[in-house]
Amino acid sequence: MDDKDFLLSLIREGEHQQQDFKYRVSDAQKLAKSVSAFANTDGGRLLIGVRDDGNMSGVRSEEEIYMMHLAAYRYCRPEASIKFDTYHANGRTIVVATIPPSDRRPVYALDDMGNLRAYIRIADENIVASPVHLAIWRESQNTQGAVMTYTDSIRKILKVLQDQRLPLNHIVRRSHIPRYKVIVLLAHLIRFRVVQWEYTNQQFLFYQS
Repeated sequence: MDDKDFLLSLIREGEHQQQDFKYRVSDAQKLAKSVSAFANTDGGRLLIGVRDDGNMSGVRSEEEIYMMHLAAYRYCRPEASIKFDTYHANGRTIVVATIPPSDRRPVYALDDMGNLRAYIRIADENIVASPVHLAIWRESQNTQGAVMTYTDSIRKILKVLQDQRLPLNHIVRRSHIPRYKVIVLLAHLIRFRVVQWEYTNQQFLFYQS
């Protein structure tokens, strides 16, 4: 398979959980969001020089390739692993940036205000990770406490979640448990597959498995 056929096979997949199109790279900080999202989820690839409609516009300059490196190595904390491959089709250069899932989650991206935010990839969108996701990643690094214990606080949360899907703030209000503690307990319950989450109407909802 030559470069053109390979690129067309990728483009036909469209944008999805593990693939995104980038027409141009003019801002390394914005690109870092995509790198963070892929690294924190299932990994993925960026087709740089491809428009949203799938047309190949090409990478215009070496400066754009430099921006890609900045996104991974200067604007992500910790540095994200990223592999760049260059392909040529129809007289245009397309760069495929492949980002594997990180084993050091969360990978943060530096925003315009100098703040670090972690992103996750949901369908074809990069979404700011919730506090519960941050706690899930901390929980996954904890080799201790691998036993599920049903405390009074956990029972309260499960009672609140009985037969309904709720956002974090509603769970806090209804359980009368401090927010920081609800975040930690939800992460623990998700780790043991007692609770699950979904992203609906631009908010994270939690529910019993």
